[in-house]
Amino acid sequence: MRANMLHWHTVGWLAALSIASPLAQAESLFSIKTENDAYVGAGDGHYTNGFEMSWAYETDADHWSHSVANFVPGWRPEEVVGMSYRLGHRIYTPKRITVAAPQPDDRPYAGVLYTGASVHGQDQHDGWHETHSVHVDAGIVGPSAAAEPIQEHFHEYIAGEKPEGWDYQLSDEPFLNIGYEHAWIDEFAIGPLDFEYGPTAGFAAGNLYTYGSGGLLFRFGSHLDKSYGIPSIAPAQGQRAFFRRDKGFGWYVFASAEGRYMAHNMLLDGNTHKDGPSVERKPWVADGQVGFAVNWDRWQLAYTMVWRTKEFETQNTRDRFGSLTLSMWI
Repeated sequence: MRANMLHWHTVGWLAALSIASPLAQAESLFSIKTENDAYVGAGDGHYTNGFEMSWAYETDADHWSHSVANFVPGWRPEEVVGMSYRLGHRIYTPKRITVAAPQPDDRPYAGVLYTGASVHGQDQHDGWHETHSVHVDAGIVGPSAAAEPIQEHFHEYIAGEKPEGWDYQLSDEPFLNIGYEHAWIDEFAIGPLDFEYGPTAGFAAGNLYTYGSGGLLFRFGSHLDKSYGIPSIAPAQGQRAFFRRDKGFGWYVFASAEGRYMAHNMLLDGNTHKDGPSVERKPWVADGQVGFAVNWDRWQLAYTMVWRTKEFETQNTRDRFGSLTLSMWI
């Protein structure tokens, strides 16, 4: 009991920091993102639902985040352009949620409650630019993340199937993860349309995820200089998904592909220091995603579809997810 209280106090303090820091700025970009397999017409199971609130803002030369560049190879303090904070929750289940017995050949039940912060940088060149981000996330996996009551109450509300296997979820385990991402973006225009494309690379390290990644992204639309990056679905953290206020209408379409070498994934490998449910993880995983974003004045709405290759050896089919993100300057 005392350990669980300590976990909640830790998450609570981090959440308070996430909320207080951006709201102290003159103006912040507030976003609400929901992720669900139902958004692409897929059946329930595996990564079944996610919810995240985030705050982002641009920084000036006196902001403390610029000192982070001194500890990152290749960064200069003047390249730091912004920060973002997040607070989120995710739910993972096997495909057959009505089975009350253990399912050793399918993904374990798991809830994830987390908070995090990122420092974002950008280096402008003639005709192309680089973006880079440092991420830190902390939280808890297990019953204290409250995934079981959230899913049960939601399924009662929608008259869905009752999940019966939460007695076999992963045990409580706090986690800390760090990540880094870099993109090299070429940019050009054809008439009224702007185009961006380029490779990406990154890594994550911690007791939740440890992986290395590489990929390619593409965007085209109007006024791309007013926005940056594309939305992403966990575990990929994506580029800086950000837009600046503009009185006119803007839009863009995007596509990306990313491959990851997964050296560790607690949500598949099981708890670090305790026996429990687990499956044999596949080391190589790839995502393909497409989507679009539209913005007007202080508002933006983005939709993303993701196709993911099999993540563990006994997985029967590849997974699909969808994501909706509503952002507003406040």
